[in-house]
Amino acid sequence: MSTACADFDRTLDQHGLPPLQASAPTTFQVNVGKRCNQACHHCHVDASPRRTEMMQRAVAERVVALIEASPVVEVVDITGGAPELNPNFRFLVQAARALGRRVIDRCNLTILFEAGQEDLAEFLAAERVDVVASLPCYLAENVDKQRGRGVFDKSMLALARLNALGYGRPGSPLGLDLVYNPVGAYLPPPQDQLEAQYKEQLRARFGIEFHRLFTLTNMPIKRFAEQLAREGKSAEYMSLLINHFNPQAVAHVMCRSLVSVGWEGTLYDCDFNQMLEIPLAGPRRTLWDIESVDQLGGRGIATAFHCFGCTAGAGSSCGGALV
Repeated sequence: MSTACADFDRTLDQHGLPPLQASAPTTFQVNVGKRCNQACHHCHVDASPRRTEMMQRAVAERVVALIEASPVVEVVDITGGAPELNPNFRFLVQAARALGRRVIDRCNLTILFEAGQEDLAEFLAAERVDVVASLPCYLAENVDKQRGRGVFDKSMLALARLNALGYGRPGSPLGLDLVYNPVGAYLPPPQDQLEAQYKEQLRARFGIEFHRLFTLTNMPIKRFAEQLAREGKSAEYMSLLINHFNPQAVAHVMCRSLVSVGWEGTLYDCDFNQMLEIPLAGPRRTLWDIESVDQLGGRGIATAFHCFGCTAGAGSSCGGALV
C-alpha cells in the first residue's frame, strides 16, 4: 500500500480534524503475554500455544503500583494471548480489585477447560471480574472455521457455566459481554441488530444469556494481514477501510482514554500499536518512566494505516462500535 493511501493524519486534516490527542487514561489495558490455548486465524496478537512471551512478576508488581498511584484509572483491562495462562493473572486481578478498580478479563471461553483452570470461573465470579468473551458467530461452522475444531461447543459449555454463576443474567452485576468480528474481509454489520440476533439464537438454542455484544473490525495486522496477503485482498481491504472512514468515530476512538502496556513493560497508545511495536512518542515509554498513569494525558497519539480500521463505518474499539 502507498503512504498516500494510508496517511491517517492527512485524512484527519482533510476533514478539518486535529491530530489525535489523549486525555488522562481511564483504562489501563495490560497485555500479560502471547501464550494462548488457541491459534485463531484473525488474531492480531499472533498468539498461540507455542508463544513464550509472558509478563514476569516484577512487571506485574509495577503495574499494580501504578494503578494505586493513578486515581484517574477506573478500569484494568487484562488481555493476552489467553491472559489466564499467565501465573501472575490472579495476582493482578486481586490487587486491582482490592484497589477498587473494575477489572475486565478478555477471555476466549475455552480456557475454562484447560488443565489448572478448573476453578477459573468461580475465581472470576468471586472477584466480580467482568468477562468479555470472544464469539465470532452463533453458528458452529463459522466459529470452528476461524478458531479451530470443537471451539464452538466448548464455548457454549463455558457460557452455560458462567450463566450458572450469575454471569450475563438480567440485572446481574457479573458482566458478560460477547465480541463479534467478521470471518472475512468485510466490515461488521450494525451492532444493535447483530446483538438481537445473537441473543435470540443463543437463548433459543442453548439457553445462554449475556449482556452486550461488541462488534470489532478485523485489523489488517499480524495473522489477519497474512491471510489477506495469501488471498490477494490486502489492497482491497485497505480500500474498504479508507473508503468507509467516518469522521464521527474519531472523537470516540479508544486510544483517547486508554493506555496499553506490553508484557515486558513498554507503553503504547493501544493494543494494535503494541502489536506493531509503535511505542508512545517522547521519553515516557515504559512503566518505569512514569510515576502515575495520569501523566500520560495530553500526549499526541501515534497513528498508522490500521487506524482506518477503528474509524471505518460505525467505528471499532475494545468496547464495540463507536457511533
